[in-house]
Amino acid sequence: MKKYAIGWLVVALVFSSLCVAQTEDREMRWFTIDSLNAGLGEPPEAVKRQTPRESVRSFLQLTSQQDFEAAAHLLNLSELSAEEQREKGSELARQLAAVLRRGEWIDTSNLSGRQDAVIIDPSGNNPRAGEPRRNLQLASLRADDQSYDIRLARYRVGEENPVWLITPDSLSSVPLLYEEYGPAWLEAHVPQRFKSTFGMLQIWEWITIPVFLLGVGLVGWLVHRLVGLSARWLPSGSPSIFAGEIRLPMALVVMSLVARALLNYVVSFSAVATTSFRIVLITILAWGIGMIALRFVDVLLLKIKRHLVGEIDDTKHRDERKLLTSLYALRRGIILLTVAAVTIYILAQITFFETMGMTLLASASILTVLLGIAGQAVLGNILSSFQVSLAKPIRIGDLIVFEGQWCYVEGIFYTFIRLRTWDERRLVVPVQYFTSKPFENLSVKGAKMYRMIELVLHLNADIECLREKFKEFAEAENSVIEHHKLSCFVTAQTEAAQTVSFYLMTSEPFAGWAAEMNVREKLLGFIRDNHPEWWPREIVVPSPHDIARGERPGTHR
Repeated sequence: MKKYAIGWLVVALVFSSLCVAQTEDREMRWFTIDSLNAGLGEPPEAVKRQTPRESVRSFLQLTSQQDFEAAAHLLNLSELSAEEQREKGSELARQLAAVLRRGEWIDTSNLSGRQDAVIIDPSGNNPRAGEPRRNLQLASLRADDQSYDIRLARYRVGEENPVWLITPDSLSSVPLLYEEYGPAWLEAHVPQRFKSTFGMLQIWEWITIPVFLLGVGLVGWLVHRLVGLSARWLPSGSPSIFAGEIRLPMALVVMSLVARALLNYVVSFSAVATTSFRIVLITILAWGIGMIALRFVDVLLLKIKRHLVGEIDDTKHRDERKLLTSLYALRRGIILLTVAAVTIYILAQITFFETMGMTLLASASILTVLLGIAGQAVLGNILSSFQVSLAKPIRIGDLIVFEGQWCYVEGIFYTFIRLRTWDERRLVVPVQYFTSKPFENLSVKGAKMYRMIELVLHLNADIECLREKFKEFAEAENSVIEHHKLSCFVTAQTEAAQTVSFYLMTSEPFAGWAAEMNVREKLLGFIRDNHPEWWPREIVVPSPHDIARGERPGTHR
């Protein structure tokens, strides 16, 4: 008897375990409720509720046909009484349709087409792949600085087939969301016949959007003109230059603000149009503000350059040129910070990217590879420009010899360096190419420079006389400095001539070149007018013998 009792006990435990497992499995697949929308009666055949995709698509189609009574069957109104379901069901469906149409664009093809909404991931990267779901998020909207979710859940009454409906928690926030995303003033006055859907938008939207864009564009044109006129009225200098530089950014900022005000208080479009407008307007607003800030820095940089540095050359003190180089580096840093701030602001403001998050993440690696390949040269130049700005092998205003040409460094930018040659030409050199080539910086420690003059003269030239005349001529030049360093030496000789070298210190290379030319001309003039016998000459001794014929001295024919 005891053996039979133990056997029946084991069978009972196994059976109860199977029942509990089956119950838990059902609870994971749907929510069990006692009744469903008893006040609405039987749903019509047009209502499809077996899968998430069917339910949302059916709801959008019915509401676009203004059949809100049928659309109410896609809402879980279990928290309302039967009488309230009849009275408020269609109104809640109408308000929810308006909220979804303007609040967030829902692509039904992204929803699951399975009854159990199982996540299908052939790659196996999703840890929840193969698990059934009974609660999905359709949209996340903000109102009064709070977030509200619109969710879809699977319900089952008794032994009936499970259905997908909008949850009661989502319906409780619909009136508040309708106040935020409901039709604006203009749409309330649009005749009903223009509210039919044509493509992705309604007919009245296709008519209104071009007028909306034209009006905003007209506002921008007026602002552009007004700012341009103000630049003429303002006194010459930094204010007028700043006003002239910000005409386009200011027009774009005002256009963005006016468009956002119209979208908030006058006209409201469908979610696809509103989302597109929001992305464009936020981008334009952030870009315009960033450009105004950058133009302010540019004008400030120009003012500092004019007052502290003046003409870009190496006659100024090296600290002033170092300051100007640092200001250019600061400008590039401000550009990077502006771009980063604008990007962060745009991503933070556009909730549209939240729905595209998985798509963006999936394509991020491919985009990174493409950008890395396409922008390798650009990124290399940008990094090289920062290297130049930090190490400062050159500064704004330095005189350098690059590939055999004397140039002033006129500007150091993100991807290139602009050089001004002695004949006022401009060389635009990529930063990476510039840093990979050797160059001579004639201003790295100071602008002054030794110059040398060489003259080839006869051996009987009086060096002491030349030395005195050289000092006289050199001291008369304004750009020759440190007169105690003037010197004259014989640096080479042959059997018929000698090389005389003259050394002088000049204040800066270009003025030194001119001083060298002037002193050389004066020395040549002095020798020509006073001592022409000092010019080198060759001595030719004539002979009566014809060497070409082989004649030798003492032979006669």
